[in-house]
Amino acid sequence: MTTFSYRARDRRGALVAGRLEAANAPNAAEQLIGTGLTPVDITEAAPWREDSVLVAWLAGAFVPKVTIVDLALFSRYMHSLLKSGVPILRALAGLQESTVNRAFAAVIADLRIALDSGRTLSSAMRQHPQIFSRFYVSMVRIGEVTGGLDETFSRLFVYLEFEKELRDRINAAMRYPLIVLTVVAIAVGVVNFAVIPAFAKIFKTAGVALPLLTRILVGTSEATQNYWYVMIFVLVCVVVGAKAAVRSDAGRYAWDRYKLRLPVTGSIVLRATLARFARSLAFSLKAGVPVVQALTVVADVVDNAYISRRIELMRDGVERGESVLRTAVTAGVFTSTVLQMIAVGEESGEFDSLLSEIAEFYEREIDYEIKGLSAQIEPIMTILMGVLVAILALGVFLPLWDLGSVALKK
Repeated sequence: MTTFSYRARDRRGALVAGRLEAANAPNAAEQLIGTGLTPVDITEAAPWREDSVLVAWLAGAFVPKVTIVDLALFSRYMHSLLKSGVPILRALAGLQESTVNRAFAAVIADLRIALDSGRTLSSAMRQHPQIFSRFYVSMVRIGEVTGGLDETFSRLFVYLEFEKELRDRINAAMRYPLIVLTVVAIAVGVVNFAVIPAFAKIFKTAGVALPLLTRILVGTSEATQNYWYVMIFVLVCVVVGAKAAVRSDAGRYAWDRYKLRLPVTGSIVLRATLARFARSLAFSLKAGVPVVQALTVVADVVDNAYISRRIELMRDGVERGESVLRTAVTAGVFTSTVLQMIAVGEESGEFDSLLSEIAEFYEREIDYEIKGLSAQIEPIMTILMGVLVAILALGVFLPLWDLGSVALKK
């Protein structure tokens, strides 16, 4: 089989592009026509160009991203269509036509082509890991095996809706401190480039001995004006180096562990991660996934390397025959209340239901902490602003007082 790149037009005339595997170009054209696409151009894919980082970046720079909202709506519509008895190929064709995001429409077209060539839906989705996570693909695979694909898509929609709400809450919690820090950075820049240089000329002309604080401010302002490009270069190097370090396994583990220990936001990130873990595990167990396999899949979903390592330790303990409660205690990331709920769930045989309650418990705590976040941050920001204003005021006005004293003596 050869990989071909294609451009084609759908029934509405919109241009879509993608890749498919076929024996030859005519066979690729037949596959496209069979899915309702009119081929415009079919060429054999050049691996060295398609896999180029630059080409991939240029290809994705002007393409709309597939968001979690697109994926949630896709799951909701697939549930409704499959529940109504619509064949899966026909359901995908309808979604392809109605999807506003053209990048996602191209992905759906690839799914149709893969299904038409004999693949399963889960294996077709596995070819698009940037869109469909390992958790999503695993759940679809379970739905195919059990014959409950419509119910699987319904649960996936609920899960993705929860994920979106969780992200929105965290973004809302971070918005206020980011705005304040941005304003402070702009104010410091204006003072360094405009205010202090103007006063420095006055002080130099008067020939007055400057206090230490004023000399520090003037020196900082001059260094900023003369070497701003060096500072920007160093800042860019630090940011790029930090990102490169976080991409490594050890760096990401250290950063994700540190995030959980931050003074104000760390507890919110921890609870959000554990809520995601509980919700994902409950969803997997309700779908009939064994505990060990469910923990393996969920470890990739939590989006925190440190918590993921803790979950893998829990999985290893369950594989050795230990109870989930014992492994959860060993993990050392759950509160005593949650551990009690896990114990009750294991004893009653309703572990999945108790996990859903644990997720709701963490969500309520997140809401409570977010509501109190402003009350915690405002005093800190007020103190920082007060210290900054005091330093600037003293540094500028102390020499002015000296000038006034000299003028009065004369």
